[in-house]
Amino acid sequence: MNKTNILPLLSILLLFASACSDDNEVDKEKPVIDISFSGAFPTNCDTIYFGEPFVLKMRFSDNLELGAFSIDIHNNFDHHSHSTEVTSCHPDPDKDPVNPYVSIDDYSIPESLKEYETNLTISISESDGVELHDEGDYHFLIRLTDKEGWSAQKGLSIKMLHR
Repeated sequence: MNKTNILPLLSILLLFASACSDDNEVDKEKPVIDISFSGAFPTNCDTIYFGEPFVLKMRFSDNLELGAFSIDIHNNFDHHSHSTEVTSCHPDPDKDPVNPYVSIDDYSIPESLKEYETNLTISISESDGVELHDEGDYHFLIRLTDKEGWSAQKGLSIKMLHR
């Protein structure tokens, strides 16, 4: 190929490459769940009482845009672990569940936010309508997802008791 044929070919390739470039920022960072501020709730080793509402206070942040979060509460009577906290709580003795509380709920975050503080009132029922839920050790898992699908998880060990 001579130089006169290569120049138009290179020009076309350069034009095509510049037209296909994406000016949008690529998200490569996970969102952040913060419970280190005063007033955050729950934190590791906190107690939640059946039938008494509490306010979920956490800060979420992301470099581009937050998406949604979910809360998973389930028993930890066998003391399995997915806690992300380093603080050790004082567990009750292992026991078999009879009527444990379990819940998984999803929540949206308003669009276009990089930071969001929850102020969500949650009430945990005392029973399933027939029998009281089991007291004891539970896990409170928060999963946060950003708009691009990156996710972070925070696992807390809590007590759930009846008054």
